[in-house]
This record gives sequence, structure tokens and C-alpha cells, in this order.
Amino acid sequence: QVQLVESGGGLVQAGGSLKLSCAASRSIFSINRMGWYRQAPGKRRELVATIGSGGSTGYADFVKGRFTISRDNAKNTVYLQMNSLKPEDTAVYYCNLVGNLQVWGQGTLVTVSS
Repeated sequence: QVQLVESGGGLVQAGGSLKLSCAASRSIFSINRMGWYRQAPGKRRELVATIGSGGSTGYADFVKGRFTISRDNAKNTVYLQMNSLKPEDTAVYYCNLVGNLQVWGQGTLVTVSS
């Protein structure tokens, strides 16, 4: 079991940038794959980006080229750098394991104004 705490959200204008952080309660070194998810109002939660233990990454088409996921195993932290933000990126962002979901954290709200 691992607890996850997201931070870094906020209000930003379209075209702006934010960097989200996800701190884990224990070492993530052995965790095969972690991901960032998001849930917009009235919509289902969706997977945004993933990163493997070796650093391989994957992105949903709607963020490809704009978002970058990274991980720092020494700090037990996963990051999501978000550039060229759009109003449709407005959502609560969560991190979690991929394929072995843990209890969801509180998430961090990202609001992009037009």
C-alpha cells in the first residue's frame, strides 16, 4: 500500500504552464509504472500520462507534445510538467499506480482560463 499526495495545481491562463508533483509515502523504486490521471467536471477519470521504472513514458493523444511526465525515485516523487495549457485541461489531477490502483489521493485542481 502506498499513499499519494498531489500538489502544484492552480489557476492559469490558456497557453500557460504548471508543474504538478506527486509525493509517495514509500519508495517508488520498485513500482513498475505510475501515472497521472484527471477528472473534469461531469466526466469520467482518464489516464493522462504514464512512466515506467526505467523511464519509458506514454501519453494520451490529447496531451502529447504538451505534457511531460518524470519521476525522481530518490525523492519518491512523480512530476507532470504541463505546457501550452488549454481550457479543456481543466480538471482535478491525480497520480496513482498503473495496473495496481491504490486509494486515490485528494488530487490537485488545475483551472485553465480562456
